[in-house]
Amino acid sequence: MVERKAEQAYSWEEVFSFDRLKRAITTRALNRIESIWQEKEPISPEQISEVISDEWQKAKEAVRSSPAAREAFRKYLEHTVSSEIDKLIQKDKAELESLGVVERSL
Repeated sequence: MVERKAEQAYSWEEVFSFDRLKRAITTRALNRIESIWQEKEPISPEQISEVISDEWQKAKEAVRSSPAAREAFRKYLEHTVSSEIDKLIQKDKAELESLGVVERSL
């Protein structure tokens, strides 16, 4: 497959919703496939799938590396960790209270 021109990274505006994500990937995949076709190379279904998969991976990386994704993941982690700790406290609360742990600090 012919290498394409320098690629532009996905912007946050292209990937922050599923409809925009689909449009952006579709547009980029079509442009790449048309570029191959313009070179008069035969295009196989495998090549089309490869282009789509490649664009999908690039879009996912753009989402993962965005500040909004990091913030959302941090909130998810905070909630998950807090829930797990709450479960542990409830499980061992009687024992901890007998050792002097109080409900709220002064």
